[in-house]
Amino acid sequence: MSEKVATFDPFNKQLDYDETLKEVQQSLKGSDDGELYLESARGESITYDDQRLRSANYSASQGFGLRAINGEVIGYSHSSDISKSAIMDAGRTVKLVINGSTNATKAPEKTMKSLYCKEDPMISIPFDQKVDLLKEIDSYTRSLDRRVVQATISFGASIQEVKILRVNGNLITDIRPMARININVIVEQNGRRESGSSGAGGRFDLTNLIMNNLWEGHAKEALRIALVNLDSIPAPAGVMDVVLGPGWPGVLLHEAVGHGLEGDFNRKKTSAFSNLMGKKVASENVTIVDDGTIPHRRGSINVDDEGTPSARNTLISGGKLVGLMHDRQNARLMGVKPTGNGRRQGYQHVPMPRMTNTFMLAGNENPSNILENLKDGLYATGFSGGQVDITNGKFVFSCTEAYRVVDGKIKEPVHGATLIGDGATALTKIQAVGNDLSLDPGIGNCGKAGQWVPVGVGQPTLFISGLTIGGSNPK
Repeated sequence: MSEKVATFDPFNKQLDYDETLKEVQQSLKGSDDGELYLESARGESITYDDQRLRSANYSASQGFGLRAINGEVIGYSHSSDISKSAIMDAGRTVKLVINGSTNATKAPEKTMKSLYCKEDPMISIPFDQKVDLLKEIDSYTRSLDRRVVQATISFGASIQEVKILRVNGNLITDIRPMARININVIVEQNGRRESGSSGAGGRFDLTNLIMNNLWEGHAKEALRIALVNLDSIPAPAGVMDVVLGPGWPGVLLHEAVGHGLEGDFNRKKTSAFSNLMGKKVASENVTIVDDGTIPHRRGSINVDDEGTPSARNTLISGGKLVGLMHDRQNARLMGVKPTGNGRRQGYQHVPMPRMTNTFMLAGNENPSNILENLKDGLYATGFSGGQVDITNGKFVFSCTEAYRVVDGKIKEPVHGATLIGDGATALTKIQAVGNDLSLDPGIGNCGKAGQWVPVGVGQPTLFISGLTIGGSNPK
């Protein structure tokens, strides 16, 4: 079992609480909002590749960020030096944006929410045992099939401790663990090489990922995907119906739709969903939520990085746009309540509206019936990266596992398939929603404005009509 983490305690080690609060109050006087954000973060990653230890990295950082908000303007100063003098310097900087507001935003309510443990996942297993386990996984993976020519296995674990001090004296604390495992396999046959990967993660101890040899399932899954791709043929090109599998394919909705439902893009009228609140934006069988309250999930948070408790927020209900994701600044400017989506990568960054775990709710259709109704199209169950234009929702996504379907029967696997469309239109083309909602295995990261945060995605099986497929063979 892991030991309790040594709590980040700057107000007993580096700062005096009363002096710091007084400085924050003076620095933010006359602002609409703001906070002192303090953070300690540590992380470890180990990679075993080509039958040897390829890398072992450890990182540690701590610092603070002081923010003052005046309307749409933000004053922000940060430092790795957690000291009275550094905070005073930061205060002189952020005061430059303040013009004497008398309408300060009410501080968020405190919460006793506890969605994950407070233990350091890095110390649950000694380093030498981690290396031995990586060797064992590598040997096992290679033994599964003589066509395996390379296996890459990695562990990752981290702990982030944050403290948020507001002008009313509330001190909000969150301790966020994270662990992950990933296995990548390369197979070769007749001079052709293909790859497959599988992994999992979440806000729990590293032992949760390796107990009962759970890694064996990921090794087999990575191999399965690689062998499927080994038998694949070039993907067709043209407009056709598509069935998306459950779980990880929800990354398409995350990118093509989710970002467009973040408050800042809508306030600035740069989202394809701007000015559509209360209107129909999707098929009636579509309901999409963002839920940061699911225990142990990668995208879950007890509180966001402004101190607002996380929540389950319905974004689209029965095809109608009913909600957006907000931080405190955009919520105030749009006259609504913050939703617990103010997130930042670290103390060097300002918070902004970001997703947590974003997914479509299950429908009533049997997944097998959905596939049977696909007469000539593509069945896509895995995706890699994609590109999205937030202003119009246009997306391009590459499939890592996909199959041709003819008359409801799954045929040969295909490679090189890309899905092309726009999120707003794709939502209206959803013809059937399966009853098999599944969330991703816990390996997702989301980028926005140069910041990366952990997120979750998910969906049930979906039938989408008339998507453009990019491939090398004309349909």
